[in-house]
Amino acid sequence: MADDKMLSVAVVSAERALWSGEAKSIVAKTPEGDIGILANHEPVLALLVDSSALKIVEADGSTMMVAVHGGFFSVAGNEVNVIAEVAELSENIDVERAKAALARLQAEGDRDEDGQSALKRAETRVQVAGIAKTVTTR
Repeated sequence: MADDKMLSVAVVSAERALWSGEAKSIVAKTPEGDIGILANHEPVLALLVDSSALKIVEADGSTMMVAVHGGFFSVAGNEVNVIAEVAELSENIDVERAKAALARLQAEGDRDEDGQSALKRAETRVQVAGIAKTVTTR
């Protein structure tokens, strides 16, 4: 990478590569809490929280939000790889469908572990789509 003030970022899921490019920063949620990554960060290998938002500030200053469900990320030099079990760019989330799924899951009441996970995924999708509408996007 020519610019040592930028990160080279790749976001992939088990299904496909979602996005790659240069970024000023990334904020991810780990079991220990949120972590912000800037250029020249120390090496890191960390788990991602099961359902959480990933925030990427692109080279041009625009913000991209990604709903990630499980996985991990690594930082080595100025390269960041986010490998999620499932991930969706905010612009690809069908907000009305996500809200309907969330309402249905909330109405179900008592739920097992799978139901709790589904509820958290739905909440994350709605949150990420909502945040994306309040920030500058690409």
